[in-house]
Amino acid sequence: MNQQEQLETLNDIRNIMNRSSKFISLSGLSGIFAGITALLGAYFAHQALKDYLAGNIGYGYDAQSDIEIELLKIGVLVLVVALLGGIFFTYRQSRKKNLPLWDSTSRNLIVNLAIPLVTGGLFVIALLLNHSNAVGLIAPSTLIFYGLALINASKFTYSDIKFLGVCEIILGIIAMFNIGYGLYFWAAGFGVLHILYGSIMYFKYEKR
Repeated sequence: MNQQEQLETLNDIRNIMNRSSKFISLSGLSGIFAGITALLGAYFAHQALKDYLAGNIGYGYDAQSDIEIELLKIGVLVLVVALLGGIFFTYRQSRKKNLPLWDSTSRNLIVNLAIPLVTGGLFVIALLLNHSNAVGLIAPSTLIFYGLALINASKFTYSDIKFLGVCEIILGIIAMFNIGYGLYFWAAGFGVLHILYGSIMYFKYEKR
């Protein structure tokens, strides 16, 4: 066996080990799709806030409660559309690589991603229920907990996702000290950073 064959054999062994220990069917296109969806959601949320502050539209007797419900609807819709897009592009990527979409590695990824996300979601709900003036902390909190979730899940997939998580946390901390600009930080974190990350992942792992 010559040196070239040895290198090819080692490369094959490394690929097999990666497939068995890491979920490598994540698609950069899902990140781009999620980023675009988040930016659209941020735009509609900005329009709703602008109309609310200008008093151009009526939200009923309890204006503050109604605008919060309106923003919640937009947030849930963005989350659902982004998740569906992520599932579609990940499924397509797994088919291309002839890899299972659901196995022990993907389960570990989902569990480690979900723990900080669920914790963050409960934390935000507790803020809203117990502190009427805590609305400004929602965007920073979601960025920070999302970043923690990405870092926690990064050991089961591409290590690149860890850097996205670090950027989300940094952005969330900065947003904590700039209350009132949460929507802009939210758009930057879930929109712009996702598009940049997705583009890098696509050209690094898929385009070739």
